[in-house]
Amino acid sequence: MIWLTWRQFRAQAVVAAGALALLAIALAVTGPQLAHLYDTTVATCQAQHNCSIAISAFQGQDNFLQDLTRLVMLAGPVLIGMFWGAPLIAHEVEAGTHRLAWTQSVTRMRWLAVKLGLAGLASMAAAGLLSLMVTWWSSPLDRIGAGWMAPSLFSDRGIVPVGYAAFAFALGVTAGLLIHHTVPAMAVTLAVFAAVETVFALRVRFHLMPAVRLESALNMHWVTETGSGGPGGPGSFFVGITPNLPGAWISTSEVTTAAGSTNLGAVPQRCGANYTYNACAAVIARMHLRQVLVYQPASRFWTFQWYETAIYLALAVVLAGFCVWWVRRRLS
Repeated sequence: MIWLTWRQFRAQAVVAAGALALLAIALAVTGPQLAHLYDTTVATCQAQHNCSIAISAFQGQDNFLQDLTRLVMLAGPVLIGMFWGAPLIAHEVEAGTHRLAWTQSVTRMRWLAVKLGLAGLASMAAAGLLSLMVTWWSSPLDRIGAGWMAPSLFSDRGIVPVGYAAFAFALGVTAGLLIHHTVPAMAVTLAVFAAVETVFALRVRFHLMPAVRLESALNMHWVTETGSGGPGGPGSFFVGITPNLPGAWISTSEVTTAAGSTNLGAVPQRCGANYTYNACAAVIARMHLRQVLVYQPASRFWTFQWYETAIYLALAVVLAGFCVWWVRRRLS
């Protein structure tokens, strides 16, 4: 049964292995060069007083590979679900070959367990290897970005791609088992996976742990506009929130009164060109304005990774259990 499952699965496995090998070669060749460039430019830019130029030039390196890795990490799990999971059962049910396997001293449970085990483990291994390569290659770029807790990076780093791949694969198998046709099952897998991942990222992830609330007196900063086209004209005063929270995922950043109201009335964030520094500071002090931040600190990255991975793995196990029940009770 293992040999037969491998025969049916080997085409997809060979294609995936070839794609991973090509990507690994490209990342292995350019990765050390990227790290060396970071060490010789960005890491030393403060001594040369040109960090903005150095960072801008560094972020423009290997743009094609940067875009490619983002695309691969985004599409990888759902492609596994569509091309590995959906056809796994649907193709056999369409052709009726599952009945032939059951007449060859192979029980339903063994038939399903071997298929789910072999292809499912391969899916998780491929996603884990892909994430490991991309995380290693992107590490110099990530050091000058928003941090791994940022929603744009969190899903592409660490171990969560393994959970995504397991869930997408189990979802594809379930869709194929219920629909009995490969192409519709692939479409359903794409739609459901995209919906689940989007809702989880936007509505659930931030609340996996209680957020940290930071409240302090409002900071005021002097900004001198050199041109008349600036947002306040020459010599305007601005007040704003400048949190020193490197790598944190900030959900809320707002200015409130001492009573907690965000309605500041006639006092804008820009005090205006006609205000003196002392007058502007007096307005802020009189209203007792506060800056409020609600955020998840960067130190929780791996905790969030384990929580989210566990949730997606649990969903995959539930779907696999449903497949077992369906094959035993309903599939004929």
